[in-house]
Amino acid sequence: MKKIILIALIIVTTFSCDVLEVEPQNSIPAAEAFKTKEDIDKGILGAYATFQSLSYYGRTYSIFSDLGADNLAHPLAATATEYAEVDNNNILPENSSIDGIWSVIYDGINVTNNVIDKVPGIADMTDAEKNKALGELYFIRALNHFNVLNYFGAVPIKVTPTVGVGNLDVPRDPVEAVYSQIINDLLFASENLPTSGNKVRTSKYAAKALLARVYLYKGEYAQAVTLATDVIQNGGYTLLSDYAEVFEADQSPESIFEIYFSQTERNRIAEYNFPTALNGRREVEPSADLLTAYETSDERYDATIAFAGTSAYAIKYDDLSLGADNFVVLRLSEMYLIRAEAEANKTTPNVEAIQSDINQIRNRANLSSTSETSLAQLLRIIEKERRVEFAFEGHRWFDLVRTGRAIAVLPNVNTVNQTLFPIPSDEIQTNNDPGMTQNPGY
Repeated sequence: MKKIILIALIIVTTFSCDVLEVEPQNSIPAAEAFKTKEDIDKGILGAYATFQSLSYYGRTYSIFSDLGADNLAHPLAATATEYAEVDNNNILPENSSIDGIWSVIYDGINVTNNVIDKVPGIADMTDAEKNKALGELYFIRALNHFNVLNYFGAVPIKVTPTVGVGNLDVPRDPVEAVYSQIINDLLFASENLPTSGNKVRTSKYAAKALLARVYLYKGEYAQAVTLATDVIQNGGYTLLSDYAEVFEADQSPESIFEIYFSQTERNRIAEYNFPTALNGRREVEPSADLLTAYETSDERYDATIAFAGTSAYAIKYDDLSLGADNFVVLRLSEMYLIRAEAEANKTTPNVEAIQSDINQIRNRANLSSTSETSLAQLLRIIEKERRVEFAFEGHRWFDLVRTGRAIAVLPNVNTVNQTLFPIPSDEIQTNNDPGMTQNPGY
């Protein structure tokens, strides 16, 4: 990739929760770093740690999905020009925040591949332990590939380590090939991971939940219904009666998989959302359109948006002082809406089943049930429910792009070219493979 990534060492961040309590290992040669299953576990934690980057779930990745769509806006008084470009859907390939997303994802993939490469040679691991470790690593790699695919389209598939200056120049792989790699990784993970566990590390049903999302995005609706149903019925998760409780404490019963943050591995989501009057930076604010998207009695409104005077701001992640709130990547309510949308797109849909899944989410929010029978209208209802259910969780841009609705809904998106972000200019300039091309329109 664009940077010479000298992964001769794995840097593991120290986590404070029990299952992630490890000592950091810095400047350890790769040949010495992986000798035991404990070393592999520390390497796995290092792969998880890349998700904490400020360019990733620590701030930018999720914010840009709402900012590029119609949930967030860039205030006039804000200073980050990279954010203004995303808000206006007029992104330059030189945008440093976009470069940060690309770079950290491929750094994360490379860390993961380095650990994967060492697992087979660990003498004190049984085959079952090796498969469990690989399942966890394959999940991490799949999530990374899926996330970079959704912003940039065709991207390089990386399944071998990059060490020194080797295999840096690589082409973009077709979207279908990237999906196939993601699905294969997740199928292995779902077959080899434990049923449940600490939610800041993946599990069988986290892999199945992500696979349900992947199948929905890919348009393989029968598979999406099957996987979402499996998670709903067998995963052991609970749709909380109070929506606000999903974000009041880490690892709620509704949560399936989260990115771990603490006061030493902090995120800066609240800092970029909170008003300056509350010591935030206010680089983004809820859009006027989102403020009016909630129905009058929708309890999700007060759990999602607060006001400082007349200034609205997002509060799902509200730990401004420490930035220690986990980021929820997968939760049960998404499985209901995935199943509803996938069912609505099947050749012979079950309208009552679609209504039932929608109403699970609406009723929890103190809204009346829908009795709509038109499939076209049910899909619009699902689109709106996803918007308000997952506001500020990084779904909106991807939802509008994957359904082909971005041009119709977003005033600043006028061509299909704008539905993909530009490949960072540094990548284009330093990757000498002829297959590394820029997205059209940039």
